Amino acid sequence: MDEETQIKNKNSFKELIKYAILALIIIVPFRIFIAQPYIVSGSSMDPTFEDSDYLIVDQLSKRFEEPRRKSVLIIRYPNNPSKFFIKRLIAFPRETVQINKGIVTIFNKENPNGIVLDESYIAYTKNEDFSVILGENEYFVMGDNRASSSDSRIWGSLPREYIVGRPILRLLPLNKIDLWPGLPD
Repeated sequence: MDEETQIKNKNSFKELIKYAILALIIIVPFRIFIAQPYIVSGSSMDPTFEDSDYLIVDQLSKRFEEPRRKSVLIIRYPNNPSKFFIKRLIAFPRETVQINKGIVTIFNKENPNGIVLDESYIAYTKNEDFSVILGENEYFVMGDNRASSSDSRIWGSLPREYIVGRPILRLLPLNKIDLWPGLPD
């Protein structure tokens, strides 16, 4: 191998290292702080999200704004924070959630007589009665498949620090590619 080829190979290797470092500097913080992929596992959000849906999750906006009621969230499971769940936000801190025969009513300062949630996106319901008063920094989340969801009705309220983010893009399956998937009409 001649000297010129050795120099080219050495420069190529240096360029490869530079690009790898640059990619790490950009990609790692992006994945940690801004967005990350999430694959839905299970049927708790049927029919809105199905098993193996591939989502890109926004982790940044939660730092600047309160999530909206009925928005879909990726959360850490409070009983095992290494597990991630996908659920719908139903109620905020200091609100009362009342479920009568599957119908969800929220009571708060602005609505002391309660507001019944329009949940037309729900396909699978559960005829149940339930009530809880949320404390400071506590949220109430539920799966859209009410008949088969492990959520706040079972394991209690969700502390704010367990909110990871919200899906901004569904990439798979290809026939369901969607921006801001899961937002109710």
